[in-house]
Amino acid sequence: MRHFFAKYKFFGIVLFILSVIIITVMFQVLKPKKILPVYQPNDIAPELVDSTLQHVKKYHTVADFKLTNQNGETITEKDYEDKIYVADFFFTTCKTICPIMTDHMVQLQKELEKDLEVLLLSHTVTPEIDSVAQLKRYALEKGVNDAKWNLVTGDKEQIYELARKSYLAAKDVPFQPYDLIHTENFVLVDKKRRIRGFYDGTNPEDIDRLLDDIAILKDE
Repeated sequence: MRHFFAKYKFFGIVLFILSVIIITVMFQVLKPKKILPVYQPNDIAPELVDSTLQHVKKYHTVADFKLTNQNGETITEKDYEDKIYVADFFFTTCKTICPIMTDHMVQLQKELEKDLEVLLLSHTVTPEIDSVAQLKRYALEKGVNDAKWNLVTGDKEQIYELARKSYLAAKDVPFQPYDLIHTENFVLVDKKRRIRGFYDGTNPEDIDRLLDDIAILKDE
């Protein structure tokens, strides 16, 4: 009996290895592929959505825009065409959540440095303070890579409408037209200008989740 098992031991090991490989391949093939949701205004907490859009359940995309970056260059949706990007809202004189958010944007910039498919976009909510020169000073202080990350200023009404009506990332201030409270949210936007995720820009775990979701989005 021992002689019999010794004789076929090699074939048994080979058969076992092949079985493991086949089962692993089948699992990978049959495992559902993770796909990120496409967020619509109707999916989001009402306080983050302009009242004119709270009923919208499909086809929501980021609107066209025309703003100015830290180098005085005009930045539009065309600069983000066929790109995945992460957007947020901040201001350079903020002493609370903005420094943490900016540090996490710097981390994203470092992690995605060689990834030509992904860009970053930060909008100031105090354009009357954050001039091009002020944004440039801030960019140099934080080590912003101009090829990867635009800090933009411009018309206050347009920026606020983008925050409320496109990115769904700010709370309205009642009875004060074109005033808002920006959130800590980072917003993941796909190549079709659709919102695919929201992340707490002050939370390191959410930054890791964002990086994972960018990889999933690239694989779609």
